[in-house]
Order: sequence, then C-alpha cells, then structure tokens
Amino acid sequence: MSGRLAIAVLAAGSARRFGGGKLDAECEGKPLGAWALESARGLNAQLAVVVGPEMPAFARDEALVVALNADDGIGVSAAAAAQWAIELEADALLIMLADMPLISLSTLNRLCEGPLPSAVSWSGDKPGAPACFPREMFAELAQLKGDTGAASQMRGRNDVRFVDVPEDELRDVDRPEDLADVAAILRGR
Repeated sequence: MSGRLAIAVLAAGSARRFGGGKLDAECEGKPLGAWALESARGLNAQLAVVVGPEMPAFARDEALVVALNADDGIGVSAAAAAQWAIELEADALLIMLADMPLISLSTLNRLCEGPLPSAVSWSGDKPGAPACFPREMFAELAQLKGDTGAASQMRGRNDVRFVDVPEDELRDVDRPEDLADVAAILRGR
C-alpha cells in the first residue's frame, strides 16, 4: 500500500463478559489494550483509539475517536473509525481490536503492504480483524451499525487478500480466563 495509512484501534466495547475494565486489566506488566497499541505504533502511521463515552485509562494519552453509541455494537465503532479516516483523507484504514494483544507487527505489515482490501483469515476463508481497507470502502464502512463489524464489508468480494497468521495471534480476551491464557503466551515469547 502506498499513501497515507490510518490505524484505528477499537476499544469501545463494554467488556460485559469480562466484568468491565478489560482493556485496563494488567497483562504482563501493562494494560491489556497497550499491547495492540504497541504493535500498531510500529507502522509509523496516524493512529487513534476508538472509545465509547467511557474512555479506558490505557488510551488516555492517545488520539481519540469517540463512538457515542458504542453500546449499540462494534459496527458503530468501525463506522466512527471510517469517518475519521475520511476526515484525515487517508488512503487506507487498518482496523484492529484492542483486546487482541498477540497481533504482531509482522502481521500488520503484511496486511498493509499488499493489495487492499486485506484481512486475517478466520476459519480458513472468513475475513476478520485486523483488516485493512482502501479509501474506496470508507463510505460503506461509515454506514455500519449494530453488531455488524467492518470485516462484513469484505464477505462476498473476490478481491480480498487473506493474510495467514499463527492461530495464537488471533486470540482475543473476552473473559478473565482468556487474559490468563494470553499472559502465559506473552511470557513464553
């Protein structure tokens, strides 16, 4: 990808299954959400954290995009990210999830360096986050609502480039036991 890259780290979820406060929970010496930010910073691009009305502390010093109705679902956060990318006049938008601490800089580079759109492959052929979108898709993404995530805009397209990643990188944290699992993986690195 050539041109201006925008990176949106989605962090607006309520973390109900975790019991709240998930992204600020300690994970191997830093807040869970800080791990995704660390990988994203390696791309040296315009970066923002998409938050709901309640901002997690890990994002306090970051550029923020506020998704006011974030409780309506992840689509609201993805739409806010796309609107931000439109305003930035970005050429591509990488959407990441803050509760995926194992995503590597190498994976992010592979998503952004080739033809777009691109996504990691879930279950073999299902696009998922993180995913990178060309400017031509921003207007569609900005219309997302509810629980329809950004990757839904790639389903049925024949131009999506899938990036294979080690299965562990796709682990997300939904429950406290997931946090313990990813912490053990991080310790082993």
